[in-house]
Amino acid sequence: MPSINRILYLLKTRGDQTAQVLASELGMTAMGARQHLLAAEQDGLVESFMEKRSVGRPARVWRLTEAGHGRFPERHADLTLTLIDSVRSLFGDEGLDALIGHREQQMGNHYLRALAGEPSLEAKVHKLAELRSSEGYMAEVEEAPGGWLLIENHCPICAAAQHCQQFCRSELALFGQCLDGATVSRSEHLLSEGRRCVYLIQAP
Repeated sequence: MPSINRILYLLKTRGDQTAQVLASELGMTAMGARQHLLAAEQDGLVESFMEKRSVGRPARVWRLTEAGHGRFPERHADLTLTLIDSVRSLFGDEGLDALIGHREQQMGNHYLRALAGEPSLEAKVHKLAELRSSEGYMAEVEEAPGGWLLIENHCPICAAAQHCQQFCRSELALFGQCLDGATVSRSEHLLSEGRRCVYLIQAP
């Protein structure tokens, strides 16, 4: 089971992969990786498809199923949706906007305190990724032309964001506020058929 969990984690954070690539990442044989993948397939957690390559034969590539993504649960999804509906019903869209704005302000204050001691924008981006990971976003940072990519491989509030996309718009503003007014744009979006959320962060 630990090996299967590691494979699911890699498919979640790295996207679709061949058994050979997974084997290399995990330090096992390709046959061993395939055995774990077949077991996970029987449990409905992964599925495979043939991908054409520019050279050579098509390769079998593995990806998470909906059940596989479900192994990385959202936080209190049912309760959150109920609360959103209740706020909207009692106070209307203006009340819901006020609630999300209050959440944004609270998170902004928390992030600003945590980032205050970081010496550079780059250090702050890495620290922000740590904070987001602690909240369940499975975040990491990669360098990009003119800045950095903040990559969030999981969204622990995805159900709430699908129900109320003001949460997503709020996060863009929140990141810019906490990162010294940096320019923040979303280059990949989980709710727009992306497999994750990716933010390009550039110095102002």
